[in-house]
Amino acid sequence: MLENIIVFVLAAFVGREVISKVPQTLHTPLMSGSNAISGITVVGALVVAGMVEGSPWATWIGFAALVFATVNVVGGFLVTDRMLQMFKKKG
Repeated sequence: MLENIIVFVLAAFVGREVISKVPQTLHTPLMSGSNAISGITVVGALVVAGMVEGSPWATWIGFAALVFATVNVVGGFLVTDRMLQMFKKKG
């Protein structure tokens, strides 16, 4: 259990450091690419939430991961759609 918490904290720290170094002009294209990764996270969260028996904490953590990944996917698609609307000709 302690190892999982250590991995989570380190992953959160590394993720924050990596994302903070990305210039603002690259955030939207990176968000489009991260939708695929978040889609994989949604599948993984479904597996975790449904696979664990007898552990309500693991089920709730899996459900939270599912909610956060889904919000990320939907937000990514909305931002990508908004970006693509900027390139359409107004008629």
